[in-house]
Amino acid sequence: MGIASDIILVVVAALVCGLLARRLGQPLILGYIVAGVLLGPHTGGVTVSSVHEIEMLAEIGVALLLFGIGLEFSLSDLRPVRGVALVGTPIQIGLIVAYGWGIGIWFGWDWEPSLWLGALLSLSSTMVILKTLESQGLMGTLSSRVMIGMLIVQDLAVVPMLVILPILGELGGDALGGMALLGWAVFKASAFLGLMILVGARVIPWLMKRVARTNSSELFLVTTSAMALGIGYGTYLFGLSFAFGAFVAGLVISESDYSHHALSSILPLRDLFGLLFFASVGMLLDPGFLVDHWKGILLLVGLTMAGKSVVCAGLARAFGYVNIVPLAVGLTMFQVGELSFLLAKVGREAGALNPEQYGLILSTAIVTMILTPPASRLAGPLYRVQRRFFQRESVQSVNVTGDWLRDHVIVVGGGRVGGFLARVLAGADVHYVVMEAEHRAFEALKARGVPVIYGDATQRAVLEAAHPGHARLLMVTVPAFSVVRQVVELTRSLAPDLGIVARADGMEQMRRMRELGANQVVQPTLETGLEFARKALRCLGLPPGAVQRFADAVQGDDYAALAGNGGLQASLHQLEALRAVEIIWRRVAQGGPLEGKSIAGLGIRGRTGVSVVGVLRAGLMLPNPDIHMPLEADDMLALIGGPKEQRRFEKEYGADSLVEAPDCEKVPV
Repeated sequence: MGIASDIILVVVAALVCGLLARRLGQPLILGYIVAGVLLGPHTGGVTVSSVHEIEMLAEIGVALLLFGIGLEFSLSDLRPVRGVALVGTPIQIGLIVAYGWGIGIWFGWDWEPSLWLGALLSLSSTMVILKTLESQGLMGTLSSRVMIGMLIVQDLAVVPMLVILPILGELGGDALGGMALLGWAVFKASAFLGLMILVGARVIPWLMKRVARTNSSELFLVTTSAMALGIGYGTYLFGLSFAFGAFVAGLVISESDYSHHALSSILPLRDLFGLLFFASVGMLLDPGFLVDHWKGILLLVGLTMAGKSVVCAGLARAFGYVNIVPLAVGLTMFQVGELSFLLAKVGREAGALNPEQYGLILSTAIVTMILTPPASRLAGPLYRVQRRFFQRESVQSVNVTGDWLRDHVIVVGGGRVGGFLARVLAGADVHYVVMEAEHRAFEALKARGVPVIYGDATQRAVLEAAHPGHARLLMVTVPAFSVVRQVVELTRSLAPDLGIVARADGMEQMRRMRELGANQVVQPTLETGLEFARKALRCLGLPPGAVQRFADAVQGDDYAALAGNGGLQASLHQLEALRAVEIIWRRVAQGGPLEGKSIAGLGIRGRTGVSVVGVLRAGLMLPNPDIHMPLEADDMLALIGGPKEQRRFEKEYGADSLVEAPDCEKVPV
């Protein structure tokens, strides 16, 4: 069967090794690489017959991988950590390239493979880091956001590396000619990118729109694949990297309305061909090489871990991130990434790396990937040791003076929800303080004059700065459940009696919050549904007070009414009973049928069935008003009556006098 049988062998072996890798808590790509080692020409036993053809198919996986990166790229993802991502990451790459170059020279390598080594070491593994963060429940923390921002820029950096690094060997001793050659390569890449932005940004969305109208998922998949591979092949004919063209295609489509659909349709194909790519990497690894060069591998692994950890942690600290963030970043981003495999293969094919150098780099990448999960788990214990034996970092607070932190409200998270809550508390003249871990958001709150503490509220020293023992309430508004969980646990240990309102998504998280001691739990999705229900009931003419009591009843037992139909029905029956005795406020309109007339003269009770139980005039409440008292413009009338009686009042005296305007045009009930 030729190449077909080879593909079957690779896929089956990758399945078995992938399952084992997942069982051992390792990323799938390590299982794929091991499958390639087992099927490669260096291990004996079952071996694929056409390693070269597998490598050629793997090029499609590389192109689709870069295409996916282009599709997923969004500047909005970098906005919260744009400083360390857009400025710090290029510095990190430059420092590690220089560091790796120095290691290569120390190993006795020439300048070109040493430079390749630095470039390969500068990239970290997006797949391994995301898997590690997810398994430890750290997605959404400040540390994870910093790392993801840096990883996005690192993934983008592989594109210029693919353009520039392969031509370095052609520079030779002719400096002028070499610079001209490098300039020509950069010019071609820039020209192609500009052409794609000008032409492709118009043509590609137009074509995808026409294809989407056919409602054929199969045709859409074919179109997306053709865009990725066809444009990649065009760049290859243009004298540039095949993968570079695929990345540009993804970048162009990412700006269209069809980026999410394109990504979801291409993911299975990308993952399948990506499997072939990582397996082909493993086929080039000789297990005997590991045995013969274990000292060199361990030395390079140690140097890589030490150098990258120090650089990444130092940059995080230099950009204002404190507490556990630098430690977490350094102990998680030290590995060599999967895109380095792509660069290493290109370097080997270009003759820049010999088999021994290639094997050393490949082995180092695999070992550092395996070491990432256990090393990342050391961040917490090491931070506790640091706080115990070394001077604590001062917690920065602004706009907090005197006895402000007494009988106050603590708001954890200064984003959209926390920022809105801060404005409400300020308007109600309630003392409060916001705790914000992201430096840019902290600076924005500081500029607005908000009382704010800079730091990670999951750390005891930071939370203690907000004086939870003297607070009236703590509200955790951040969306990351791992952060919410840690803040609630820490708060309960510091202030057992403090009221806590926490955010959660789903019933399971809500139950967990209750177990940890949260007094109230807010579920944004269910709150949205409840708000829709509230507006629907108001549109149907139900009095606002009764609707509010219904909402309170539903929320009263942590949304239990929404979890089971019985509780919801009970709340609805209660709502129906309240409709008949609801108080409605109406304003006496200037020049309207009520102005200048008395309650008795109007005959309100007899004509409509509504009773006037109070009049609010110039801020003074008049309960049980004199029925012979003339009504004045802007008087507020408190009326009791059911929906039918209220409609009679509207028909008789006009609906425009309703104080709380209905949420939409009312319809008959």
